[in-house]
Amino acid sequence: MGKLPPVNDALHIDAGSAGTLVAEVQSHIDEHTARTVALQTTSALNRGAAVEATGAAIMVPVGDEVLGRLLTTTGNVGDGGAALQADVLRRPIHRPPPALEQQSAATAMFETGIKVLDLLSPLAQGGKAAMFGSASVGKTVLVMELIDAMVARYEGVAVFAGIGERSREGHELLADMGQSGAIAKTALVFGQMNEPPGARWRVGLTALTIAEYFRLEQKRNVLLLMDKVFRFVRAGSEVSGLLGRMPSRVDYQPTLASEVAALQERIASVEGASVTAIEAVYVPADDFTDPAVTAISAHLDSKVLLSRAMAAEGMYPAVDPLGSSSMLLDPIVVGEDHYALAQATRKTIAHYRKLQDIISRLGIEELGQDDRLAVGRAGRLQRFLT
Repeated sequence: MGKLPPVNDALHIDAGSAGTLVAEVQSHIDEHTARTVALQTTSALNRGAAVEATGAAIMVPVGDEVLGRLLTTTGNVGDGGAALQADVLRRPIHRPPPALEQQSAATAMFETGIKVLDLLSPLAQGGKAAMFGSASVGKTVLVMELIDAMVARYEGVAVFAGIGERSREGHELLADMGQSGAIAKTALVFGQMNEPPGARWRVGLTALTIAEYFRLEQKRNVLLLMDKVFRFVRAGSEVSGLLGRMPSRVDYQPTLASEVAALQERIASVEGASVTAIEAVYVPADDFTDPAVTAISAHLDSKVLLSRAMAAEGMYPAVDPLGSSSMLLDPIVVGEDHYALAQATRKTIAHYRKLQDIISRLGIEELGQDDRLAVGRAGRLQRFLT
């Protein structure tokens, strides 16, 4: 009897009329039994089905052929269009991060053209930023603007990873990108909410593999958008439970930190080309001490907080100027003038927010002359930053 396939190798299982089911080896129970995680629905799977060991990790298509297309976690076409050519380039979804000596420091600013981001929470080219926000705060429009900035300003491409997205959200994003023309320079990869946890767990790696090909082999700048990274963590928690592992804090998987690191450490700048990641993060019960949020936050360069209160007032992008931050907002990196202007802007808006309770109770007429000037200045600043 042959050896068991190594961990992370892909298996092809004959599912009869449903075609071939892709699974990934996760552990060896004994010398003759392997435990795997399915990346597609198992409803048509029968006991005794034939299994083929591929001898490699899951291989997904990469290159210019995937631009303008929507793919599944396993690399199949999911947009209803023509199938990819049989000779399309493929790469494994598992690979080590670039060596530390090969990486370039993420100190160059990724200029988005969005005033509030460039001023108060500058993004690092080749770095990692997160958008913290709930539904209906303008996240999709902001994503579209960032894609346009990458395609137009940096002559790069964008890769969007929809982790646990609803079908409606995927259709809306595909339609919006088609209307704007951004789809021609964008690859979409979706592991939808109705798919098994294995598909949602690995979709981020599929998108990252496509992004790495453009960075390493075509030397192009890449914008990697992941929505939502929190669902990647939850999918990993579901897989961990299915594998019989003992849960850790707040019922998360014991491998939480290493799983997040395995994804995040592959996002880097190498030899003049960069992968810049913008990640949407859901914060459970607005608790920023949640283990999943802290594990993700440890890898970030910039944090962008999207405010529902600002969105309700019609102020878009609804970026909270006080809740957002960036490691690049340092006089050594952005210069003394930029830093001083950002600090003065935050101070003015913070002063206005302190006065809001007084204004709502007594009216602005009860404020002193200096405070009234500060309120007027803060209002103009907030409108200018939209």
